[in-house]
Amino acid sequence: MNDVKAVVYEGPRSVAVRDVPDPKIKKGTDAIVKITSTNICGSDLHMYEGRTNVEEGKILGHENMGTVVEVGSGIDRIKVGDRVSVPFNIGCGHCRNCLTGWTAYCLRMNPNPDMDGAAYGYANMGPYDGGQAEYLRVPHADFNLLELPPGDEHENDFTMLSDIFPTGYHGTELAGMEPGDTVAVFGGGPVGLLAAHSAMLRGASQVFVVDRENDRLALAEKLGATRIDFSVADPVEQIMDATHGRGVDRGVDAVGYQAHGKGGEQPARVLDNLVDVVRSTGGIGVIGVYVPEDPGAADEGAKHGRIGFNFGKMFSKGQRIGTGQCPVMRYNRHLRDMIITGRATPSIVVSHELPLTEAPDAYDKFDRRVDGYTKVVLKPEMSGGTS
Repeated sequence: MNDVKAVVYEGPRSVAVRDVPDPKIKKGTDAIVKITSTNICGSDLHMYEGRTNVEEGKILGHENMGTVVEVGSGIDRIKVGDRVSVPFNIGCGHCRNCLTGWTAYCLRMNPNPDMDGAAYGYANMGPYDGGQAEYLRVPHADFNLLELPPGDEHENDFTMLSDIFPTGYHGTELAGMEPGDTVAVFGGGPVGLLAAHSAMLRGASQVFVVDRENDRLALAEKLGATRIDFSVADPVEQIMDATHGRGVDRGVDAVGYQAHGKGGEQPARVLDNLVDVVRSTGGIGVIGVYVPEDPGAADEGAKHGRIGFNFGKMFSKGQRIGTGQCPVMRYNRHLRDMIITGRATPSIVVSHELPLTEAPDAYDKFDRRVDGYTKVVLKPEMSGGTS
């Protein structure tokens, strides 16, 4: 291999497809994956918008899958030719957190002393190149890679296994969901939609999806959820009316720190709404991203990760709250198998399949919500885009 093409961060609202050195095996436990599908994630937009401290020149992309083309001398499970999903977490497989299934908080792979957990192509998550590229180096490949059936069947479903499908499922798990529960998901982006899909798969009696974008709400209805358009009326009132004043058993925050309401950005808005709408002793799962430092925040506290939601009311209602990035390997195997058997179809969120070369335009349109951009899958070998 010579130089390969990759999507590189150049500054706020600026990415470019550049020629970069092809990835090499650095340790015997590495593998090189030829990327067949790589997604633009909503959390990539935090970096794209300049709301993180990601360095210029960073190769982006943490939602990756492809075919193994080279393995290190220490690899004995994964083989050249295997079709694989690459979890966005990079785990060592040996530390306390990895051994207990919490690969999102690996203690060894991130040299940043203030951050447990590593990932591909993301701010503060270690020095690892992302997979919005033709090839990707995968450390500890025997531990991290998930094998997939050969061929190209379910390609767009399987590419959701690296992050957003397990993350959506994780939101329902953090909330403590049980069969028969009612669930409110705030945020109808790809993660929120797949949280709703996961809740349905887990036996929810009713799922509400809160958003204001009609294309997202239409997808929520297609998944069997009840749409709540917060541009029409207060979402808490709508859900309380629909549940005869009882509220819901579980809530999922799939929005994060860039939540908006009347008057602009309000980082506590979704958390406050969830505290209001989830019944007493119910559970809340927070999978929307919150960050310890946000120089672009609307208020001084939020600039330093201090989000002033109604903790007192949450305490008085006896609610439980779970937070954090998804440990993908806890879920990806059985979610893969649900895709294979036709039980799960996470590709429903895909709106556009595009060549890697069209990434800069796709980032711009996805960020501005142009033309119904819901989820973009980049195909390095593709010569023309479809939507």
